[in-house]
Parts: sequence; C-alpha cells; structure tokens
Amino acid sequence: MSLDYDSQPAPAKTLDDVLDVIGRVRTAIETVIEGKRDSIDLALIVLLAEGHLLVEDVPGVGKTMLAKALGRSIDCSVRRIQFTPDLLPSDITGVSVFNQQSREFEFKPGGIFANIVVGDEINRASPKTQSALLESMEERQISVDGTTYLLEAPFMVVATQNPIEMEGTYPLPEAQRDRFMARIQMGYPTAHAELDMLEHHGTSDPLSRLTAVTDAATVRGLVQAVKDVYVAPAVKEYVVQVVNATRASRDLRLGASPRATLQLLRAARAHAALARRDYVTPDDVATLAGPVLAHRVLPSTEAQLARRSTDEIIAAAVRAVPIPDRP
Repeated sequence: MSLDYDSQPAPAKTLDDVLDVIGRVRTAIETVIEGKRDSIDLALIVLLAEGHLLVEDVPGVGKTMLAKALGRSIDCSVRRIQFTPDLLPSDITGVSVFNQQSREFEFKPGGIFANIVVGDEINRASPKTQSALLESMEERQISVDGTTYLLEAPFMVVATQNPIEMEGTYPLPEAQRDRFMARIQMGYPTAHAELDMLEHHGTSDPLSRLTAVTDAATVRGLVQAVKDVYVAPAVKEYVVQVVNATRASRDLRLGASPRATLQLLRAARAHAALARRDYVTPDDVATLAGPVLAHRVLPSTEAQLARRSTDEIIAAAVRAVPIPDRP
C-alpha cells in the first residue's frame, strides 16, 4: 500500500503572515481555553518550530482541551489516541491485514497517521507502547513489516500526561521525553478565568463551535518563514553554553542532549518571529530554556532531597552563563 502525500511546495510566507495567521489561531483557541495565553503561545511556538509538545498537570485543568483546540483551529487531519495499559504498539503505528479477496496483505494505518496527533494520558500506557512513538517523532516516518511510510507535514504530537505520583502511571523513558521540544504545565485558572469558564462553557461544548482559521499548507509556509529568522554566531554560541551549563551542573546527573541544543535554537527562532523580529536575541533563548530543557534533565540525589525542581536548576544554569552582546 502506498501512502503518498501531496508534495506541492508550501506557498512562500513572510513574518507578517506568521503574525496574522498565528494571531487568528491564538484567538480561536482562547475561545476554548480561558486565561492561559502563555501556554497557548508556547504550543504555537512548538508548532512553528516543527516540534512536539508535552502537557503535564493534574486531571481537569484543560490539557486535552488545549490539544484538541489546537487541532481544530487548523484545517488538517487530527487523530486522538487514548493511552491505556492495554493499548498495543500496532494501535499507534498500524498493522498489515490479509485481504481474503485480493489475497494480499493491506496496511491499515494507525492513529499516528495525522497532521496533529493528540496522545491523551500518554504515561498510562506501557513503556513498550510509548516507544512506538519514537521513530515517528524523530524521523517523521513509520516502519511496519519492513516498509517505511512517511508522515505528512506538518506533523506534531501533543501528548498529555498526569504527574507520575498518580496511581496507574508509567514514567516516560528519557529517550521519549527528549523527543518533546517543550513541556508546559497548565496550572489552575485564576478566579476570574474560572468564572468566565462557568459563564461560557457551562451549557455547551466550546469545541463544537470552534472552526478552522487556517490549513496545513499555510502552516507549512509559516514553518519555512520561521526557518529564515537570523541567528548571529554569538547567539548560537550562547545556546551551546546554556546547554553545556546543564551538563556541568552538580544538581543534575543527566544534562540536556545535543538534540535539546538544536530544538532550543528552533524554538528561539519561532519566539522571535512571534515577537515581530527577524533575528534571535539571547532573551529568546533564556525565555525558552526552562520549557525546552527542564523535562529532559534528571536531578541529582542531593537536589531531590533539597526539593529543587528542574525548572529552578535550569534557571540557575541560565543565570550563570554570560549574556553576549545583542545582535
């Protein structure tokens, strides 16, 4: 079976197009998610940087709602995978089934074949099933029974997970966490935002009223425009120094990987574009260091005993790195 996608080049876009389209997507999502502008903006940065997003928090704070709203605001294919202990890897990747009429095996695509894949409660599945996402998240392809199938761009996994202290969860392995560009924590809404939620969401489902404001081809063009954002050599060196600071920190027994360095730079480009700049500054890098690096590192025993979070450790590492001259 062939899974050929439209290979037409993405239409050229400018930074003004990025601001216009992403502004419309943000407005659409905010009709569903009240008072979470920072979380929404980070999700959009990950989309523009061709990354994947991990949304971690307690149940009921809007993790899945954010992922669904992002998918519905873009006219593209969206699939939701509910991760459970009995979910199989073939449910994600797909499986070859023998067709009695044609006397041949046919490939039945799994849930991963979509532009935006919503992985709900990813840490409730077994590590074997979680690992079924590894190839698709890094190489944007799936290999089944010796055949490789390419995934259509844009491709983004938005996974939600509950804190590992909760019953029935499996901690994500380091290789899995490292493939997520950023992690966000929704947090509880403010009292004002919660009142607005009761007013607007109490009698109807806001997702049912959400309509797409852009399409996959446009998003591909926006991604290409973000890649053209200039990064000065001094800023690239700053990115490397920030990541190296995590590897040298005594509070961490596992620092950030080279993949983290690359993804931090990509996210910084998207952050600069949303700030109406065609160049990256050290502030872009410092702002995103926590969301991009904190979920990839492992604290030392001493840091755990002192109850120091990885976000605090990353922030301290960033402060210790000298800021280069502005480009």
